[in-house]
Amino acid sequence: MSRIAECFEALRAQGRTALVPYITAGDPEPGVTVELMHALVEGGADLIELGVPFSDPMADGPVIQAACERALQHHVGLRQVLDLVGAFRKRDARTPVVLMGYLNPLEAMGYGAFASAARAAGVDGVLIVDLPPEEGGELLRLLDEEALDPIFLLSPTSTEARIDGVCARARGYVYYVSLKGVTGADTLNVSQVAERLGLIRARCTLPVGVGFGIKDASTAAQVAQVADAVIVGSAVVRLVETHADQPQSIAEPLRALMQSMREAMDGAVQASDLLGESNR
Repeated sequence: MSRIAECFEALRAQGRTALVPYITAGDPEPGVTVELMHALVEGGADLIELGVPFSDPMADGPVIQAACERALQHHVGLRQVLDLVGAFRKRDARTPVVLMGYLNPLEAMGYGAFASAARAAGVDGVLIVDLPPEEGGELLRLLDEEALDPIFLLSPTSTEARIDGVCARARGYVYYVSLKGVTGADTLNVSQVAERLGLIRARCTLPVGVGFGIKDASTAAQVAQVADAVIVGSAVVRLVETHADQPQSIAEPLRALMQSMREAMDGAVQASDLLGESNR
């Protein structure tokens, strides 16, 4: 069983929802990335999505685009990102790490070289935004050989056929994009999210994480009541940006943000469970 599957199984047994923050590797400088990853875990993160800097992050809004630009100023590429994961693993052998990014850097490195290096570094899953699952043949085969979980996106416009195709190829979890648009978009309707998750779960046995539009502890708590994982990107990266001129000061506010979300999520899920019991 993969670290990701073990993580979700343990949380399910505890009646808890996974908290999954995203940061861009190398932002605002490579020297603090590992420290920030540890701070996220110390604050309550269950799994980390680590962004691979890319010059054209088309699914990402301005906040994460700017983070990629800051990282690229330090020439952070895919091999450096893998080195950072390896450094993180020296202290943390438990927390799953998913690389999130675009296909071009993997093609430049070579699929086989990437898959073996990712496994050796301690990566657990890979989410390639611009890789349609039906076109992932060679890469998916190589990821499978290295026991790396391929993770795919579903959106509000995904058809039942698309859901079936994604769930047939994905492992670890499925990432549901709760809003039409890019990361950091506004107006999350949790009732609509819950309805779509019901459709996905009817066709998929994997945990479903929800991302895009989760801005604070309050929205994280709302989503925690309907999702298997709350994925937080722009809110985390925006905080990094706020302290970018003092990189060594970022860890503590990141830790505090995770703590506030973790507490709100756990409280909301417990309250929902109690309400459900009282209605039975």
